[in-house]
Amino acid sequence: MRIAFLGLGRMGTPMAGRLAGTCDLAVFNRDGSKADPFEALGARVVRSPAEAATGAEVVVTMVADDAAEESLAFGPGGLLEALAPGAVHVAMSTIGVATSARLAEAHAAAGQGYVAAPVFGRPPAAQAGQLWIVAAGPDEPVARCTPLFERFGQGTFLLGDRAPAAHALKLAGNTLLATVVEALGEAFAFGEKAGIPPDTTLKVLNTALLKSPLVEAYGSAVVRGAFEPAGFALRLALKDVSLALRAAEAYQAPLPLGSQLRDRLLSAAARGRGDQDLAALSCLSREAAGLA
Repeated sequence: MRIAFLGLGRMGTPMAGRLAGTCDLAVFNRDGSKADPFEALGARVVRSPAEAATGAEVVVTMVADDAAEESLAFGPGGLLEALAPGAVHVAMSTIGVATSARLAEAHAAAGQGYVAAPVFGRPPAAQAGQLWIVAAGPDEPVARCTPLFERFGQGTFLLGDRAPAAHALKLAGNTLLATVVEALGEAFAFGEKAGIPPDTTLKVLNTALLKSPLVEAYGSAVVRGAFEPAGFALRLALKDVSLALRAAEAYQAPLPLGSQLRDRLLSAAARGRGDQDLAALSCLSREAAGLA
């Protein structure tokens, strides 16, 4: 299969690395220096989205935000101009529901396939092929992408033929994730003021109440103050919660906790924590409690 992979950030690099040597692979990144190491792995390094898409059967995009996704697809020399009829664009980036819908409509009008397939997981999971994938789109393009999903992840949830639904669920999940991190920060600060060490609070809560690998991972990062390098940057969580609120308004589905959470994330970003891991959100609770 001829595959093009666009976007070689903290998630895209390990994902593309899992394809290198297994297929005819082309890679593109706006900062070309991140793509150059893939030449040694047998991939073709290309210099534009159009060059990547030319001749590709499947094009995977994994970029940071809607603006980057739209630039790759709609910009001059973008995917829509170069992707062959019947070829598939798989949007694995976390983007807004409206952007995903626009992509679906544009690709359908061009006779191209479109699959929305955002992922849950951090860079180490991407490197190990242990991501969870949420996919939606027409049956045939989704089926064609199944071998890719198996290479990237430990499981795929199929949501039907309405592609934007996958990005809606991804945004809901990331909003829940940020809510959990905020709640952990509050619980740890409360416990610490009561004389309970944060590691003890984490052990009790994740044994007696929650028993979640998510709580273990983020709770441990909070306890250790391990905020760099960011596995999931706080500024990206702010972007995702903001996108979720925008979609929720369109759906008339209120997210009252999400509205408060956006302000908490905005406050943390204003304090210079935007490039730190989402776990740094807990610092606001410690500061408010006079612990920092």
